[in-house]
Amino acid sequence: MSHHHSHTHKQNYNKAFLIGIILNVAYVIVELVFGVIIKSMALIADAGHNFSDVLGLLMAWGATYLAQSPVTNNRTYGMRKSTIIAALLNAIILFIAIGAIVIESIRKVIYPVPVAGTTMMIVASIGVIINTITALMFMRGREKDLNIRGAFLHMAADAGVSLGVVAAGFLISITGFYLLDPIMSIIIVIVISVGTWGLLKDSFHLSMDAVPRTIQLDTVKDYLASLSGVKEVHDLHIWAMSTTETALTVHLVMPDGLDDDKFLNNVCCVLHEKFGIEHSTLQIEKSAHSHTCNDENV
Repeated sequence: MSHHHSHTHKQNYNKAFLIGIILNVAYVIVELVFGVIIKSMALIADAGHNFSDVLGLLMAWGATYLAQSPVTNNRTYGMRKSTIIAALLNAIILFIAIGAIVIESIRKVIYPVPVAGTTMMIVASIGVIINTITALMFMRGREKDLNIRGAFLHMAADAGVSLGVVAAGFLISITGFYLLDPIMSIIIVIVISVGTWGLLKDSFHLSMDAVPRTIQLDTVKDYLASLSGVKEVHDLHIWAMSTTETALTVHLVMPDGLDDDKFLNNVCCVLHEKFGIEHSTLQIEKSAHSHTCNDENV
């Protein structure tokens, strides 16, 4: 039996998290204050969403820190899983915020109130700038880390949403049609829901130790089965230890056995380079009946 653990360099996002949180907290305060003053549900809804994003950024940042904690006798993988839990909680919080926005938007449709369209435009324009800057700071890591992808998607969506509020403010200032305010807040909800559903689905998927969506189990199994000397592959398991690290365990039936560790090292390196699997554990067996596992083979 052999295992391989790749020590890949992970980019530090502490500065991005800090700047993003400070900018968004300041903007939430501005947006909420002006939303209440001019009675704009679109601004208040966007402020609520931005505040949930701040909480999400805080959780993601905290989870990133916890994921770097050392292993212990009780936590042999450390606290890597915290990044997955943070992404899941982030999605749940966003859906709670969505529900509150929908309720208030419906009330505004039934009982519409005048809104200062020009003020809406000015405040929302600030949001476009802040959210775009924040999104760009997480742009590079969005493909490899669910936490970072969640932060990027939310900030990018917020920039688009704020742009929508600018448009609503412009139309209200021209037409005086105040129902555009709650209508825009409902559109905001739809935009948020689409992105949040993907985050919820992916984070729940990983929390159940499912195979990460970027890896095809059959492709990995075919690669292992094609190796010289391998007659059978069974008990193949692939799961996410965190939003950035993937683990694999597998039994390889090799009747002729092995002379050295070179084969195992090469296989582990290929699994890392080709499939992005950092922690691989391979068990070599002389025959398919040499293991004592009672679980159904994969």
